[in-house]
Amino acid sequence: MQEARIELLQRMPIFGGIRTEILQFLLALCPLVSAPTGEFFFREHDEGDAMFVLEVGKAAVLKSWRGQDHLLQILNEGDCFGEMAVMDHCPRSASIQAVEDCIAIRISAANLYEVYAQDLKQFALIQMNMGREVCRRLREANSRLFGARMEKRVVDIGQVFLAS
Repeated sequence: MQEARIELLQRMPIFGGIRTEILQFLLALCPLVSAPTGEFFFREHDEGDAMFVLEVGKAAVLKSWRGQDHLLQILNEGDCFGEMAVMDHCPRSASIQAVEDCIAIRISAANLYEVYAQDLKQFALIQMNMGREVCRRLREANSRLFGARMEKRVVDIGQVFLAS
């Protein structure tokens, strides 16, 4: 099972280029967390010091608006979540709820610090990879926001022409 977890991590952008022995070291520190269908890994605004790698199942990323949770995306096996809280030490920006029974690897900031103490270069690579992944997601969010604004602008312009 450990080999499968290592392969899972090596396929992820955050752990790309990380040596097998460092992943073995990290995984020995990290607990597995189970979340049955409907249970939350964490909720928006919770304090966070760990990221998760979804090993089994599907989970929903939810954002609250006016007392209602709204679906942002579905996470699948091999996806990670919660890394922003590890990087910026701020509360969770969204909730993660199991859509089906899930198992995830919990990687805390303290676990990553152990990697730092073990191998500074590998730790730095993980941190750079995390930054790249967050930047990739920011670019994607910017693109979606721009597209939504342009669609609204087209609708607004269309309404001006209809009103004329």
